[in-house]
Amino acid sequence: MQRPLLRFLFLFGDWITACLSWALFYYYRKTSIESEPFNVNDTFLYGIALVPLLWLLLYAIQGTYVDIRRLYRLKVLSLTAFATVFGSVILFFLLLIDDEVINYKTYYQSLVSLALLHFGLTIVVRLILVSIQVKRIHSKADGFRTLLIGGSEKAVGIYNEIMQLPKGGGNQFIGFVNLNGIDKLLEDKLPYLGHVDQLSDVIREQNVEEVIIALESTEHERLRSVISRINNEKVVIKILPDMYDILSGSVKLNNIFGALLMEVNAEVMPSWQRFLKRFMDFTLSLVAIVLLIPIYIGLAIAVKLSSKGPVLFFQERIGIHGKGFKIVKFRTMYVGAEKSGPQLSSSHDPRITQMGKFMRKTRLDELPQFFNVLIGDMSLVGPRPERQFYIDQIVEREPQFLDLTRVRPGITSWGQVKYGYAENVDQMIQRMKYDLLYLRNRSIALDLKIMMYTILIVIKAKGK
Repeated sequence: MQRPLLRFLFLFGDWITACLSWALFYYYRKTSIESEPFNVNDTFLYGIALVPLLWLLLYAIQGTYVDIRRLYRLKVLSLTAFATVFGSVILFFLLLIDDEVINYKTYYQSLVSLALLHFGLTIVVRLILVSIQVKRIHSKADGFRTLLIGGSEKAVGIYNEIMQLPKGGGNQFIGFVNLNGIDKLLEDKLPYLGHVDQLSDVIREQNVEEVIIALESTEHERLRSVISRINNEKVVIKILPDMYDILSGSVKLNNIFGALLMEVNAEVMPSWQRFLKRFMDFTLSLVAIVLLIPIYIGLAIAVKLSSKGPVLFFQERIGIHGKGFKIVKFRTMYVGAEKSGPQLSSSHDPRITQMGKFMRKTRLDELPQFFNVLIGDMSLVGPRPERQFYIDQIVEREPQFLDLTRVRPGITSWGQVKYGYAENVDQMIQRMKYDLLYLRNRSIALDLKIMMYTILIVIKAKGK
């Protein structure tokens, strides 16, 4: 089933079941719980018009519609159950909070009946749709366009294993690329699409959805090099796990019939948290801009008096998915500080003004970046954005640095809190470790903790 059609059926099914469950709930509540005659009033009509839209919004925030073809029955069951409990409570109090409470038993009975009706109707329709899609995948009638990286015996082995599975795991191989230009043992089974240097072009031209790298996970350098090439492509990346990966819990088992593969760079932050994070970014940055107007004015005057030149400093930085943007700061250096080319600053850098030293210690020079957050170039918390000049140098030594461009850069970061400003590429690589650790563990709770530590640094003027 094609992705647009499946998404439409899911959306339409959710809308229909939301309408029907609300109508049945309202009828049951009036006739059985309150012992009143059923009549079509404003509350009923508002519910029919708004409730389905609220449910669809909740499911969208939850991430249900992102990649429906990869849903499986147990996942749908858990997603629907969680959303039903949360959504029923919200809808119940939004639409019925003005009811006069005579008996709390009937009040809670209404809430439970709303949840059960909605869950029962929704899960039936969803399970039918997902079961049809799962059956199509198992029968190999549908699947994900998969590219195999490697042309050695290892690649042949994983290809044969997947093709001989009793039930399809969803991989429809469209070809392979090799790593050295020599190994082509798969050529009699799959089209040869080129060398690994052409990987990004192949992925885009062939509309690849999934990539399987046929290397042992112990071959760290080769793996890191390959993964860094496709880090910003919108594909699922899988590798062969070793025993350590299995024992450490890195391998997640979703399909008991599938080959033993481990997904790389799997998103650790749930969709609802990503939505909440962006909402917090927008809201808090807007509030901060308004509240900080007096401080903006004061700092602007101080910068202007400290040395000749503009108040604000704009510089090209690399953001999410490798896209460039203009970061804005209060100017902390004398004009023409980089006449001879890009240079990182140091703690006793003569190019920094006296006012600039104070602002760097307190991080006040970063305050204009709330505007970058507001328009979506940055986040409140995320790896600090770097210039392409330095990224090129870092990637030559540590290709996984490109992992950091999978998320929006931040005003503050775990690396910034733990390490501070970097004075050279070696220090940037040291700081990168903290940001990679953040990337693997990011959550709203961790963001809040980093923000609190940043505020303490500002108050104590201990920035470095």
